[in-house]
Amino acid sequence: MNLSRRSLFLATAALASASVFAQAYPSKPITMIVAYPPGGDTDATARMFADKLSQRLKQAVIVENKPGAGGTIGNHYVGKAAPDGYTLLFTPNPFTTAQMVMKLPPSTSYDVLGGYEFIAKTATQPLVLVAHPGTGFKTVADMIDAARAGKAISYASPGAGSPMHVIAEWLNRAAGVKIAHVPYRGVGPSVNDVVAGHVNTAWVTLGAVSQYVQSGRLVQLAIGDAQRSPLAPDVPTLVESGYKDVIVGAWNGFLAPKGTPADVVKLLNAQLNDILKSPEVTQKLATFGALPAGGTPDVLKKTVADEYATMDRVIKELGITAD
Repeated sequence: MNLSRRSLFLATAALASASVFAQAYPSKPITMIVAYPPGGDTDATARMFADKLSQRLKQAVIVENKPGAGGTIGNHYVGKAAPDGYTLLFTPNPFTTAQMVMKLPPSTSYDVLGGYEFIAKTATQPLVLVAHPGTGFKTVADMIDAARAGKAISYASPGAGSPMHVIAEWLNRAAGVKIAHVPYRGVGPSVNDVVAGHVNTAWVTLGAVSQYVQSGRLVQLAIGDAQRSPLAPDVPTLVESGYKDVIVGAWNGFLAPKGTPADVVKLLNAQLNDILKSPEVTQKLATFGALPAGGTPDVLKKTVADEYATMDRVIKELGITAD
């Protein structure tokens, strides 16, 4: 057998092997890594998808939490896992930015753009700026005017280096003010303290504050997305408020180790897109302040690439760190 025939034979054999593998997949339980602790929105959303995938694939999908270092421990773990389709990562968008704001040893670093197979973007979550009613703020302009007049104003975020921290500091720079950052360990504590009035405002996700907005204990000032959210159609964007470049949102999605068979990625993408069409899932996502996304793996890949380019520049310009 000459070299060219041998190369063709090996390539054909590899394709046949991959096809057989995909047809048998999954033949054992799948582990879904969540790089955050149990109990939060990310964990709850992951468990919902795990349950739906288990039903469709006729195989157990087990959620395993690997929290720590802003999600980078779990992200790194999946990046180094066997590319066989049996280890998946469910992650929110700090996957893209965590390494930009943290000083990581090589043991936990990972390749955001080239180290994974992108499977599906599952949902988007608008970031929202809320204020305690005692501030008297009804709009972003009210808050900025008060800051320019010398009033001491603070904002809570779920952590230094988080997307909420980034958008708040971006707004500070754009408006020429210095609203003080009060970082917390998670969305829950930050919401509790703005509801109690210990901080004036907070950047959070919609689902975390919906009950307090409905009861009048918090006021929504602005959305961080480029367009208004169907989940809060009366809340203007920062773009509408005059800050056309200040746009930061949140998303979540599925990734797998680089080299995971294309047929497996295609299967998982198709299943997840079908799951996202379910009214039950749409309703559940809404309770987290999220909207179903979906689309091809390239949708998530482009989201990550675009976010990486923008946030890398903004985080460097603002000097934001997780310290």
